Amino acid sequence: MRILGISAFYHDSAAALLVDGRIVAAAQEERFTRKKHDSGFPHHALAYCLEAAGIPLESVDYVVFYDKPFLKFERLLETYLAFAPNGFRSFRMAVPLWLREKLFQKRLLHDELKKFSRDCDWDSKLLFTEHHQSHAASAFFPSPFEEAAVLTMDGVGEWATMSVGLGRSNDLTILKELHFPHSLGLLYSAFTYYTGFKVNSGEYKVMGLAPYGEPKFAQLILDNIIDLKPDGTFWLDQSYFDYCTGLRMTNDKFDRLFGAPARQPDELLIQRHMDLAASIQAVTEEVVLRLTRSLASETGAENLCLAGGVALNCVANGKVLRDGKFKRIWIQPAAGDAGGALGAALAAYHIYKGERREVDNRLDGMNGAYLGPAFDDDDSAGRLAAAGARFARLDDGALIARTADDLADGKALGWFQGRMEFGPRALGNRSIIADGRSRDMQSALNLKVKYRESFRPFAPAVLRSDAAEWFDLDDDSPYMLLVADVVKRRQRSMTAAEQALFGIEKLNVPRSEIPAVTHVDYSARIQTVHAETNPRFHALLSAFKAKTGCPVLVNTSFNVRGEPIVHTPEDAFRCFMGTELDALAVGNLYLVKGDQDPALKRDYKNAFELD
Repeated sequence: MRILGISAFYHDSAAALLVDGRIVAAAQEERFTRKKHDSGFPHHALAYCLEAAGIPLESVDYVVFYDKPFLKFERLLETYLAFAPNGFRSFRMAVPLWLREKLFQKRLLHDELKKFSRDCDWDSKLLFTEHHQSHAASAFFPSPFEEAAVLTMDGVGEWATMSVGLGRSNDLTILKELHFPHSLGLLYSAFTYYTGFKVNSGEYKVMGLAPYGEPKFAQLILDNIIDLKPDGTFWLDQSYFDYCTGLRMTNDKFDRLFGAPARQPDELLIQRHMDLAASIQAVTEEVVLRLTRSLASETGAENLCLAGGVALNCVANGKVLRDGKFKRIWIQPAAGDAGGALGAALAAYHIYKGERREVDNRLDGMNGAYLGPAFDDDDSAGRLAAAGARFARLDDGALIARTADDLADGKALGWFQGRMEFGPRALGNRSIIADGRSRDMQSALNLKVKYRESFRPFAPAVLRSDAAEWFDLDDDSPYMLLVADVVKRRQRSMTAAEQALFGIEKLNVPRSEIPAVTHVDYSARIQTVHAETNPRFHALLSAFKAKTGCPVLVNTSFNVRGEPIVHTPEDAFRCFMGTELDALAVGNLYLVKGDQDPALKRDYKNAFELD
């Protein structure tokens, strides 16, 4: 049985394909179009999935959309009616778009699918799942658990903003939901907006900024904005927000509570903004911990699965794991709306069709999230040569040895290998990598390669077998979705003067033997690397360890600020030439910056600066 899942028309559109319950391919549309958070119909991602399986669209048994547009429109209308006459301006802008496009998405989907297959009877093949059912299915069905509690948290689907459920074998039952406008995801997004970052993409910046501050406003939030119950359910005072019917996330009353208007994106970050970030992070962690403790008590489950945008808050995830109420947790790597495409397909296969689910001894059913396109060396060589690149072709052993040597010499490299990852994280196939021991690498990568805010931390990739030797974590974390501290014996004692520093002053103080991946609170967002899912990246880390004694590399996404992660060898070459990366490995092709045409380097660099 072949089932295609689709997410589209809101943000992070994607496609995913199952064949007899096995995930064959999945990709996000933005990687192909180079448009960040592309919301359009995923033409390119869908075409790729079909190509990966070697089938035409008409041979697909079902196409499943990841939410139900009529329920979402019902929520829109009821919300505007509840708040009327407030929000008329927003209503006037939203309703024509709904009436023209979104309300009739079934027809729109028919039209788009007919571009691939004109004669197919889409009325019999097109299915719809609810948004949080898609999230829950994406969390449980690929997990390694026969039975697990399931928690999904995001901004909002149709009505649900959070759901809790229980998965057993091929059954997934939603036990209860929290409904709009009470939403942990929207609460976090409100503070993302208030601290000057972009909603739906800047939330991870708030999480990264939080350790520079103190949670001075946490009690103010709990006393005024959120009525948090012992079981983790809550009520938000809507008089502080404008997201129900307005064009902003927060309002003047919110500004008065916190003593200033929202920060503008180009405004300097000050200690107050860091304290706000720390405060909303602390409140979020408390909500999630109460929810997971309650869920463990109610279900008796030993395992927990997570999905939805809030599940990308890896700091909270790490605290849930350390809290010990669940023995194991598993988080969908594409936890946001892109993963809804996969969840929709899985829900159709296991719930709608009742097909068996097989749990074996693998890490999980995601194949390491390496589900996107790959390019062989001959294809890459032709593409790079056409772009003007100069490169050497190495065998496997020489490639690993050369890369390990350059990393040990302090060079930063682009690492473009195998199949592209599905989800927001680069996991060693579309990555920028560097030596985790370097004191200067965090700043250099942010300012000269990624062209982004200097406070942003970088993640360590570590051999799974060595994880507990370097971090307070002895669990699988293949998708960079758990945060833990560097172990005490690897930490560096700080002087009294260093301990007295505040805010962004903390940035350049090395805190461990691996300062490039140690955040200011001694934490790290860890990726454990497994030979079963990525043998080449595992081999590189092993070679680097043999050379240096350290099995830890910086691993960050291969892109620059504001761009999606690279998809093609040409994308990789453009990023390599327009930044201060020293070398680039595309499969077995090795490029050195000093060997490239200086005029070409200048042109690419200027293009990035103009962007």
